[in-house]
Amino acid sequence: MKRQLTVSAAALATVLALAGCATGESGTQSPEQTSAATSATSAAEVSAEHNDADTMFAQMMIPHHQQAVQMSEIMLSKEDLDPKITDLATKIKEAQGPEIERMTGMLQAWGQPSMMPSQSAGMDGHELPGMASEEAGMEGMMSEEDLAQLEAAQSTEAAKLFLTQMIAHHEGAVKMAEQEMEQGSNPQAVELARTIVTDQEGEITEMRDLLKAL
Repeated sequence: MKRQLTVSAAALATVLALAGCATGESGTQSPEQTSAATSATSAAEVSAEHNDADTMFAQMMIPHHQQAVQMSEIMLSKEDLDPKITDLATKIKEAQGPEIERMTGMLQAWGQPSMMPSQSAGMDGHELPGMASEEAGMEGMMSEEDLAQLEAAQSTEAAKLFLTQMIAHHEGAVKMAEQEMEQGSNPQAVELARTIVTDQEGEITEMRDLLKAL
């Protein structure tokens, strides 16, 4: 028993020493180190159990979420917007960013690529052309033309367009998540899908109310 405790203490000391080496002089980790640690932790906590539905769910929902973040960032770069619209865009960005990291961790844990082959061929940064998104089965995705219209719109026109586009985008995500809930086998992926349905259905209701008030 004493020997086991000694070994455990030594191992702990080694881990702490390595952790200290990984930090900068200020004692804090760089963004790159933090991101890598987050991905590693996410992957380690994911159950290995999964099926094709789980893989497809994560591979499709990542670019779907990325576009929602992109749309939100477009709105947050505009001036003279209703604070309620700005708050909504911030909430969507802050919610979906961490979910992208979780799904990336899931795919890493399963030894699967973060994108399907068709996505890799059609991706340009974080954007998917409209035709490519339809072929991949990602419902609610905006086309490049849709995003350009959102970029150009200002004030109330921008708010109305953002709400209309994001409602359709959320409805697509809900359908994809509901399919995962029915067909997926990984408990973390199914739970995430359930969270997406609950959160985004609530936001759809909120956006419809905001749209009526404009």
